[in-house]
Amino acid sequence: MGSRQVTDWQGKHVTVAGLGVSGVPAAKVLHGLGAVVTVVNDGDDERARAQAAELEALGVTVRLGDGATLPEGTELIVTAPGWKPDKPLFTAARKAGVPVWGDVELAWRLRGPDAAPWLAVTGTNGKTTTVQMLASILKAAGLRTAAVGNIGVSLLDAVLGDEQYDVLAVELSSYQLHWAPSLRAHSAAVLNLAPDHLDWHGSMEAYAADKGRVYEGNRVACVYNVADKLTEDLVREADVEEGCRAIGFTLGTPGPSQLGVVDGILVDRAFVENRQKNAQELAEVSDVDPPAPHNIANALAAAALARAFGVPAAAVRDGLRAFTPDAHRIAHVADVDGVAYVDDSKATNTHAAEASLAAYESIVWIAGGLAKGATFDELVARSAKRLRGAVLIGADRALIREALARHAPEVPVVDLDRTDTGAMLQAVQEARRLAVAGDTVLLAPACASMDMFTNYNKRGDAFAQAVRELEA
Repeated sequence: MGSRQVTDWQGKHVTVAGLGVSGVPAAKVLHGLGAVVTVVNDGDDERARAQAAELEALGVTVRLGDGATLPEGTELIVTAPGWKPDKPLFTAARKAGVPVWGDVELAWRLRGPDAAPWLAVTGTNGKTTTVQMLASILKAAGLRTAAVGNIGVSLLDAVLGDEQYDVLAVELSSYQLHWAPSLRAHSAAVLNLAPDHLDWHGSMEAYAADKGRVYEGNRVACVYNVADKLTEDLVREADVEEGCRAIGFTLGTPGPSQLGVVDGILVDRAFVENRQKNAQELAEVSDVDPPAPHNIANALAAAALARAFGVPAAAVRDGLRAFTPDAHRIAHVADVDGVAYVDDSKATNTHAAEASLAAYESIVWIAGGLAKGATFDELVARSAKRLRGAVLIGADRALIREALARHAPEVPVVDLDRTDTGAMLQAVQEARRLAVAGDTVLLAPACASMDMFTNYNKRGDAFAQAVRELEA
């Protein structure tokens, strides 16, 4: 089943688990290759019925509301990444000796013989930004590339489409890596590791192990975070190709085989002649937008992967200058009366919020939402000295309030007990009352948004709208 030849797939009985973003394209591709495709899906809602009708019109069998039983004759399962490994379908597959692939594994197996190599990025936070920075750097070097995977172009489209690529910048989640046993990247980075999705993986060890799969079989570089020992441990454990190197990135002065920062300059001591003595200037900190510490780390990781692929130093600078971050990622909304208002609604977990809080000296913090099982003591303890005040919103705000009482008792807290559409406007008004000139009012919720908003984008939009009303 390794190549694209139709004969390999002709008549193969393949079960696709889950409709959704990856299931529908996978089912279409497999059907097009001549496989006998059955799609199983837990849900049976309006959207699922519409997707099912589209697939059934092509001749694909769809079973709605039954994602647990293994269809007769199944020789392979291709699963949506979010399906948990302990589902009955997979237990049945293990008993029957049926392999399970994710959409990433399928894309990897369907690549043609001259396929573009993959530069892969994973980590708890910063993946999307890093992959977009990497694609921008590769483009600046004149390479045909795209940001794919968990974002942007679907991987199946990238490997099967008519567009010819020199290299792909690939964002991979821990779920996708779990179901991608034969993936072998040219080079890969794990940006950081913090407890997340533990309900899915079952433990921190299992989560870390799935992230670490990104290093398996790397040819040129395994890029790790010097400040995060777990990422370095994963490199040590990885089974890589002969000659593959461990490359660290650090916000401090880099040692040999590292990229880092010296006097406001991003420098490379890994991909240079005589790295014991020499360093190559890549870009200035001011070329990174925004120049917050965690975003400089993202830029260094992207630069390391690009340099591993042989990109010249000038392209790193040009690519970073050309890059604009997505909305709701440390986005400066406005200055009102000498106070900066910053939207980092994308900070949906404590690790991302801590990175965000570390970027400013004196903060009125707007936080809260759905905690997803997170605890806030460590976050508050580490950030306490930067907090001038806090305004708490959302379903699990009491957890943050209690952590503030324990670790930052002197910080004034406003607890907003409302979830209507006007709540964000009131939160911004309360934050304004607490802030003085020179402060930053920072929306970095450390929580998911679904208790009050459809998604983190809508939450960020509500914040920006409230700030504009202040201005008016």
